[in-house]
Amino acid sequence: MSTPPSRTIYATFGAEAHSGAGPETGHQSGTEFRPDLAVGQASPDSLKRLKDVLNQAYVGVRLVIAGPSADILAARAAAAECGMVEEEMTLLHRVDGHRRVFCAHCRATTSMPEASAHEIGCSGCATVLSVSEHFSRRLAAHLGYAAHAEEAA
Repeated sequence: MSTPPSRTIYATFGAEAHSGAGPETGHQSGTEFRPDLAVGQASPDSLKRLKDVLNQAYVGVRLVIAGPSADILAARAAAAECGMVEEEMTLLHRVDGHRRVFCAHCRATTSMPEASAHEIGCSGCATVLSVSEHFSRRLAAHLGYAAHAEEAA
């Protein structure tokens, strides 16, 4: 008789994720092995690892994501791409003072301090962006568009 698959996957982002166990760890609870992911930040590689774990998961699995808001929102978007719905995810958010901004011009994502002004230079195309309060759950970022565009005309 085989052990039933884990019902909960834990993904931890941020400095507290580095406990010396490596990026992919596990937790033994009785006879159940629970796959865990502990990574520094939500990078394309770490989100791919999360997607790989979720694509092997069974129906009914739950996902607990902990860390800075920008990272957990990116992980939530990746989980949604794998078919998970809001009711299957628990987000444990740690305020880190940063927000992600999606550039409407080149599609790059730039991180900015939460308390800074409402404009930022895009890391992809160097356009000065005005940061909107519009938030995309799919992209896990606020919308940025060319600041002062009306003055250029």
